[in-house]
Formats: sequence, structure tokens, C-alpha cells
Amino acid sequence: MIEPPPATLKVALNLLNATSLVPMMAVLAVPKPRPTRKAEMVDVLRRRLTVETLKELWEQLDEKQQLAVAETLYGDGGRFDASRFRVKYGDLPQGIGEYGPVKSPLLRCFLQSPDRSRGLSPSVPRDLAEKLRKFVSEPPDAVLESVAECPDVALREQPSGYGKEPTFEDVALVRRDMEQAAVQDLFAVLRLIDQGRLAVSARTRRPSAKTVERIGEVLQGGDFFKASGKRRRRNDDAGPIRGFAWPWLVQAGGLAELAGGGKLLLTAQGRKAFSAPPWETLRQVWRRWLNSSLLDEFSRMDEVKGQFRGRGRGALTSAPRRRAVVAEGIKECPPGRWVEVDELFRFMYATDLDFSVTRDPWTLYLVDQEYGSFGYDNNGGGDELELRYFLCVLFEYAATLGLVDVAFTDPCGARRDFTSRWGADYVSFLSRYDGLELIRLNPLGAYCLGMARRYEPSTPPVKGRLSLFTDLRVRASSDLSADERLLIETYARAEAEGVWRLDIDRALSAIESGHDATQLRDFLDTRDEQPLPETVEAFLRRLEQGASALTRRGQAFLIECASERVADEITANPNAARYCLRAGRLRLVVPAESEAKFRKAVHLLGYAVPPN
Repeated sequence: MIEPPPATLKVALNLLNATSLVPMMAVLAVPKPRPTRKAEMVDVLRRRLTVETLKELWEQLDEKQQLAVAETLYGDGGRFDASRFRVKYGDLPQGIGEYGPVKSPLLRCFLQSPDRSRGLSPSVPRDLAEKLRKFVSEPPDAVLESVAECPDVALREQPSGYGKEPTFEDVALVRRDMEQAAVQDLFAVLRLIDQGRLAVSARTRRPSAKTVERIGEVLQGGDFFKASGKRRRRNDDAGPIRGFAWPWLVQAGGLAELAGGGKLLLTAQGRKAFSAPPWETLRQVWRRWLNSSLLDEFSRMDEVKGQFRGRGRGALTSAPRRRAVVAEGIKECPPGRWVEVDELFRFMYATDLDFSVTRDPWTLYLVDQEYGSFGYDNNGGGDELELRYFLCVLFEYAATLGLVDVAFTDPCGARRDFTSRWGADYVSFLSRYDGLELIRLNPLGAYCLGMARRYEPSTPPVKGRLSLFTDLRVRASSDLSADERLLIETYARAEAEGVWRLDIDRALSAIESGHDATQLRDFLDTRDEQPLPETVEAFLRRLEQGASALTRRGQAFLIECASERVADEITANPNAARYCLRAGRLRLVVPAESEAKFRKAVHLLGYAVPPN
């Protein structure tokens, strides 16, 4: 608990030594002979610090000193926060030391800190605060810098020898626009679950390596990183990110649950997602994941040891509370503009949107528990542990669900804030997310975060031109963007470089995965300057008719009777016949929602339905 500032200026001045009060009398031009007894000094200074005098002294302060007074005067707790000030303005004002004591006699007239350190930062006494508020304005709000266009490269510091100046070089950025990708990924993952191809641990709910690999194969554009499969001394492989996140997201979002044998099984909500607007499903998953306790994603910091045992596990803070802070931080991003993640992290801390990963950093360490402890230099705000957790939520969950677009590099050597730590020689990066450089809040993200009341699905911008032929071939007459190429490959098969052929089986599979049949028509219409050939029109009509001809109405189970007589008896009974359909000589189809009523009906006939 932060101790409140002194109630009066008199109390604050009495906490100073006489050697500190004498220079203050000089600043206030107390005429000689000046008092020498401390009580008299305090009385003279208190009477001299009038509103008019304070205004004159205010003009003598430099800009950062004035900001320090304003931040303390209007900040929470009434005390100067040195670390937050440094983050917001870049450096501390002249006259305030690293740990808070006020050294400038002029600044002591505004900010008071006791000479005998009690671990208290400078503050403004309450009666002095009333005078200052008459002419001191509130400090400016922190500003979040952003850019309209994503840069092509990031500046990377290169390793240098001891005592040498660091060198820098440009590293190419990989950009991924995730709004469209998340929609396709959602249906692809649900389809894998529906086919019984995804498995998780029955105890930890952690996806198996095969599950992560299978998801990576169906993700639009593939995962951000792929494991090389080679065993190395250093952690050179970032490994999967989106492929790991999806099993957790569908479980936390209520779309899938653990079934027998460790397989994931779609819930009723998961089955409804096939016909529901995907952006509504993604918003539901995001909101439920924020409050989920299935996984603390800080566990993905593989190099941070001590978090799974003893005091380390008990010292970790609440993951849902951390996520909520990060979500609020994302909402500060201007939609449609790129923001550096370091700038966003700085802005969040400067505006009190900060959090702690652990209540006891001494329990966490790198390589060695004694020498590599994070407790040696943990400073609360802006710490490397909190930054890594922040990057994880952005990169592995917000980006996977399509809320933000990302620009990143390989994590090896991307951040050097930990390289001076004991044991850093054994690791290439502190987290697999270290390469994340910029994010962009897109329209889907604004909707999921509650910043927009409605969401209009966006279509890829027209960049390339197409030529369509009567034999259903599609040829690119100019370079297509990655988004355009991925979209056309959803409905057509590649025949040669820049040439595809529309394929009804592939197109219907896309419809089954959740794509809209009108998406292809709009895409072709806007990229071919000529009217669509009649054969292409016929293909599109057939696709649109096929997309709406069948409707999924839920699940059912198939029962085989021992004889045709038993089947006849059940279907002839009015109570039982209401809940089943005949399917051949011996088989009955029972809708899943009618199972309980069907069982009761056949019980009256003397039959038992075997368990699933």
C-alpha cells in the first residue's frame, strides 16, 4: 500500500534536515540574518510559499521539472513515480535522483521527500497541492505513435565485443494479414475436429505434436514458424504458434471438448459454428478465452524456469487478469494503423495499463536457480518477463483469432535485453515471440474488442488482373497478392505458374469449410475487365445452387436391428416411430436430440438401446 503524502507542508518540511532547508531559504530570498533553528526555518519557508511566490518559482523550472510536478500533483497516489515518468518522457528531470530523492532546492519547493530515507518517493503536501492546482495544468496524455504503412525492414542490434560500439543492420520483416486467414483457419480446424483427427492430453489438455502438425498443414499460409526437427544445443527453433493456439482456443471457446481416447469432439456450439457468421464465433472464442483457466500462456516461455514447481507456481499472478490488461492495451491502437509492439508496451505502462507476471520474481530463473534468478534486477514495470507475456498474447492468440495483423522476424537475436543475464549464452531468444515487431488492429479486431458495433467482412483489395476462358481456366495477367492467390486456390486447382482451373469438388469443399459462394463471383467480377464467359457463369450458378441445396440439421446415430421383425415392430409403434426413420431392412436412424425419448419408447416394447 502506497503511503499518502503529508497532510501539510509543515509536516513535510520537518522531515528535512537543516542542511536541506538552508538552500531553500536562499531560493526564496529570505532576508538576512536568516533563522538558524529548524523550527524557525520551517515557519519562514511555509509562510513564504504563497501562490504568488510559487508562480514565480514555477517559471524557473525547466519543462521536465514542471512535468514532474504536474504528474505528481494529478497522479494516482499523490507520489512521484520515477519509472513511469521515465517510460512516458524518456528520462528523469534534473534534480530527482534514480530512487526518487529531490536534490534541487528549487524543486524542493514543490516536491517534498524526507532526507532520512523511508523508501518514500517525492510527493506534494495536501495544503501545497491546493495552491498549485490554481495555476498548474494537468500533464499531457501519453501519445501512442503509429504509422499508416508497415515498414519492410526492422533495425537489429548485432553482437559486438566488450567495450565496442554496437552495430545495427536491417532485417526483412514478414507481414501476415490475419483477418481473412482466421476465418478460413476456424473452419479448417473445426473440420479436423469433426473428423476426429485432433487429440489432446487427457490430463493437461495440451495438444499432441501430431495435432499441432496437422493444424499447421491446413492453416492459411502455414504457421508463422515451423520446427526443423533437429536437436540443437541452443533454442534456435521457434516452433509452431498458431498450430499450438487453436486447440486451446476451441476448448476455451466452448467449440470442442475432450472425448474418449484424448480426441477432441465438437460441442453443439461447435457444430452451430459451421453455419454461423464466423466473425461472431471468433468474437465468442476471444471473449471466453480471456476468462479461461485452461492454460496460463506464460508457460510457453520455455526458457523461464521455476514456474511449474514450489513457490514459483504459487507466485504467478492470475492469467485472466493479465489478459484483460493486454486486451485493454490493444484497444488503444488506432484501427488500420501499424504500431510497434515496444511502443504499445511503453504506452500501456505510461497510462497505468501494467501488470506483473509473478509476485515473487526470485522464484523464476534462466538456466540456474541461484545465478540466473530474475529477482536480481526485476524492476516491476517494463520488465522482460512482462514484455514476453505481452508478446505471447498478441502473437499466439490475438493474431491467431484474426484480431491483429502482424509483422515479425525470426526470434533469434531479435531482442538483446536479456543477453547480459547469467546463462544467456545458452539461449538464442528468451521467447519464441521475440521477433514480433508491429501489429495492426483490423476491423475484425475492433468488432471482437467491442470497439465497433457491427462488422462488415472485408474483401482483399484489387491488385492483380485475371483472364477467364471458356474451359474454366483462370490466368493471372499481372502479379497477384498473397491474399488473392490464396483465395483463388481455395476454389481452383493450379495447372501451371499463374494458371488455375476452376474445380467444382474443390469449390464445394470450400463451401463446406464455411466460405460463401458469392465470394468467388465477386472476386472474379472485380478482376476481369471482360464479362464472365457463359461456362464460368454456369459454374458459378451450379456452385451457388449446390451451396444451398443441403442443410445440416444436427447429428443422428444409426441403429441396426437384430431382425426385420424387430425393425417392423419399432416403426409400427406410434410412440417409437415419432423419433426414428427407417433406413433399409434392418437399420433405423435416430436424431441425437430424440435419443432419450426413443429409448423410453423402445423400453415399453422390451428393447434396450446399446450405449454409444
